[in-house]
Amino acid sequence: MDRRDFVRQSSTAVASVALSGVAMGQSPPAVNPLPKWRGFNLLDFFSPNPQNQRDPTRPEFFKWMVDWGFDFVRIPMAYPSYIKFDRTKSLEAKRACKMDKRAVERVDLLIERANQVGLHVSLNLHRAPGFCVNAGFTEPYNLWYDEEAMEDFCRHWKFWAKRYRSKSRQELSFDLLNEPCLREDMNDQHSKRSAVPGPKYRAMVLNAMEVILRYNKDRIIMADGNNVGSEVIPEITDLDIGQSCRGYHPGIISHFRAPWAVKDPDSQPVPSWPGQIGGRTLNRQMLEEFYAPWIALTQQGIGVHCGECGCYNKTPHDVFLAWFADVLDVLGSNGIGFALWEFRGSFGILNSGRKDVDYEDWYGYKLDRKLLQLLQAAV
Repeated sequence: MDRRDFVRQSSTAVASVALSGVAMGQSPPAVNPLPKWRGFNLLDFFSPNPQNQRDPTRPEFFKWMVDWGFDFVRIPMAYPSYIKFDRTKSLEAKRACKMDKRAVERVDLLIERANQVGLHVSLNLHRAPGFCVNAGFTEPYNLWYDEEAMEDFCRHWKFWAKRYRSKSRQELSFDLLNEPCLREDMNDQHSKRSAVPGPKYRAMVLNAMEVILRYNKDRIIMADGNNVGSEVIPEITDLDIGQSCRGYHPGIISHFRAPWAVKDPDSQPVPSWPGQIGGRTLNRQMLEEFYAPWIALTQQGIGVHCGECGCYNKTPHDVFLAWFADVLDVLGSNGIGFALWEFRGSFGILNSGRKDVDYEDWYGYKLDRKLLQLLQAAV
């Protein structure tokens, strides 16, 4: 079965279940085998250049998350942030696995602080050897076509699997690769992207799983949706691995006037929810159709979690909240948890920089209380 057939059949199956549930006055059972984790992405190691990293996550942030009812953090890492090489030059492949002890210890500390208060941690390679959905760093090879890149990708997961072999599945899971896709030009943020061919995606998953399970036989492993996280991966549904979707659909809402997402951000018309834009209808139905294949996965006994979701700070706040309430309801009513991108920053609940929010002072930070309450209601 190819991806198109899978999506079509999944959408039909979910619609049939929903209609039968309505007719009988019942909702479809929540069968997602993954916990309904709810929380945030932490960007401490998101940049490939340590000098451009965000301020470290403060210990009190973890306490606030737990006090507010959350149980999950995802750590998207760029591998150059924790290796040693001459940063005045482009990275050479032979240096791609030279771990920086001090940087690795900072990763340890972040995970430990989260675990100490009961938060589950998802460790993710946002930039892996030979691939990142974002530009901003020159890779020495291509993960999808170069054997050396795939070997180094597996060496990184071997390193983390060995290092955290004592962590339980309740404390830690591994998210293999952020938003896989093929990119025409890896140095152009706006270059055309497409889905990774199914056999290539499956090979990547099998290679990484083999080294992880050698040291962590009970580790939960996640694979991000194909084609920038948007499509289910039928090629791996026979494997004991969860799949991670995204809460960014449609992009005109979530990434409105985001300079890295569109070439001419100022030309974008202001969206509404529900509404019409460019002849396109924006409403809850489009969300239900988009997530139908993901819901179908859970009904097949395959774990699904939304590893990233949220909205850039240029979207009008009332539009963001109306849309996001529907996103969270579609996911949550089907047992699918979420992680907001991010806790603090332009997508976050703290210091988002929105100009149309009546912020609450929270220990010196600007808290978006309305967004927090929406997330809590989803909990």
